[in-house]
Amino acid sequence: MSGAPTEARTVPGTGEARRHLIVAIVNNKPGVLNRVASLMRARSFNIESLAVSVTERPDASRMTIAIIGDAVQVEQATKQLYKLIDVLKVQDVTSEAIVEHELALVKVRASVRTRAEVVSIAEMHRGRVVDLTDESAIIEVVGEPAEVDRMVELLRGFGIKELVRTGSVVMSRGSGSIEEQVKR
Repeated sequence: MSGAPTEARTVPGTGEARRHLIVAIVNNKPGVLNRVASLMRARSFNIESLAVSVTERPDASRMTIAIIGDAVQVEQATKQLYKLIDVLKVQDVTSEAIVEHELALVKVRASVRTRAEVVSIAEMHRGRVVDLTDESAIIEVVGEPAEVDRMVELLRGFGIKELVRTGSVVMSRGSGSIEEQVKR
């Protein structure tokens, strides 16, 4: 043994945890969502958001999963997703050029006195009033999650009665398509 210090080895999975966006194309069958969610639970991931919908192919669905973890953990999770029978394609799009949007409906208190201000805030921030009553307004907000967060914070001062968010949906910029990569 020499007296030289040994280099510290990096343990896999101990990097910085950050938000990752995973897109999965899956067979449109009962139980697939449960198997994907169970796999994430088994890997101790908290799913920040999960959006699922059919694609242009009625036999396939697209999942957008937002999770927090380090790069090694997320890579292992994507490899495990591929092992599920009904998973056709998985892609971590976190570092790619993407369009990411979310929809939120925010019901706020809106009296006769504050209604005009609520409507004005919604319109100035690309929101849309979808329902207006004597005591409340429902504002629809569509955009990047940070834009939705900002609108929610602006409306919080009026008193939020109810809030629902869809979770993120993403699509890679450019002409490529994850759905075209799936073997038909």
